[in-house]
Amino acid sequence: MTVLKIINLALLVAFPIAWFAPLLRAGLLPLFGLSEISVISGLQSLWEADVVLALLVTGLAIFAPYLKTIGLALVHFHLLDRRALPVLHILGKLAMADVFLIALYIVVVKGIGYGRVETAWGLYLFTACILVSLVVSFFTERLEKPAA
Repeated sequence: MTVLKIINLALLVAFPIAWFAPLLRAGLLPLFGLSEISVISGLQSLWEADVVLALLVTGLAIFAPYLKTIGLALVHFHLLDRRALPVLHILGKLAMADVFLIALYIVVVKGIGYGRVETAWGLYLFTACILVSLVVSFFTERLEKPAA
């Protein structure tokens, strides 16, 4: 159980790094340089263009995974009842939706051939953080004993 606590607490540091890391590089033509896009820079652009979509992505990319990680830490330190685990598991699934949105964007842009898109290391870091969080949640449910 101690390993799960350490991994989960490490996610509290890894998620903010993943938010600022470049998810992808995008450009209009192969001759020009590619702009790096992170979760935060993408959200900044979305807030200017579409507030509703920006709220959705903010909830999926930032609030859902971080609230889940904090909730798991509270469960690990017995500050939150383990009955909250199903809700935390749902938050983890919502966070995974953001990875699918990014992947869909990459496929669409590559498919129409209008621009050039390359994945960057931040996409893998962000995906790994969410997958590790799901694994921590899975093992927490299995190992955490209900209070008698």
